[in-house]
Amino acid sequence: MSNSCSGNCNCTDDKCSSEDCTCATKENTDSINNNVKHVIAVMSGKGGVGKSTVTALLASSLKQKGFKVGILDADITGPSIPKLFGLKGMPQGSELGFLPVKSKSGIEIMSINLLLPHEDEPVIWRGPIISGVIKQFWEDVIWGDLDFLLVDLPPGTGDAPLTVLQSLPLDGVVVVTSPQDLANMVVRKAINMTKKMNIPILGLVENMSFIECPGCKEKLYPFGEGKTKEMAKEFNIPILGVLPLEASLSLKGDKGMIEDYPVDNLHIQLLIEQIKEI
Repeated sequence: MSNSCSGNCNCTDDKCSSEDCTCATKENTDSINNNVKHVIAVMSGKGGVGKSTVTALLASSLKQKGFKVGILDADITGPSIPKLFGLKGMPQGSELGFLPVKSKSGIEIMSINLLLPHEDEPVIWRGPIISGVIKQFWEDVIWGDLDFLLVDLPPGTGDAPLTVLQSLPLDGVVVVTSPQDLANMVVRKAINMTKKMNIPILGLVENMSFIECPGCKEKLYPFGEGKTKEMAKEFNIPILGVLPLEASLSLKGDKGMIEDYPVDNLHIQLLIEQIKEI
């Protein structure tokens, strides 16, 4: 077929070079070309342990090390990621899909709260619809080239976490817990769920572990000393970090300035090494 093809032809020549040719054999470029090297889910099973905060801190740490990072907020009914990063406004889109919204440091973020008219608008959907939206956030968002995509999961072991664990090409899971025995009991359910699905657990993060006295620097344990070390040893999982219960962290999250919090307590290099071993 020559370059004079009008687009109304029945061309079957795969060498047709006309830009307006619509023959079936012409290569279709109208598709999203994402290149995400590593996908990591952050889960807990237990609500209220600071899973979204840990997701944000992990993303900020990786970004500070020079990696290209994105966050897929899979907590459809309780999204927190945009608030932590101070993001508002509708994501722009094209005929191919939505473009993630960039944080101050350049982290690519997609969350249902960015698509709602008001951030306190409730999402009252049943499980299958929520699962469908999570798949769309993976398939229909123009993530582009990323070294790491972190997926912030909702609590529990139901439809939404199951969709992520089954549908996304996960390199592994980071599990977040807090010191209380009640939290550990529920977190164990998430660990066992992940193991049953043969997905590697990259590490544990204990959040709200201690308070540091501003005067003497002594560590105080308001919830008692956690049993995360015992759980890590039992399941043969490395500990990626132990985070304090700190007012400044909470304030930065409330003000949308989570990227400004120093992330010295997270062992990002250990996370990267765990991924390399898979």
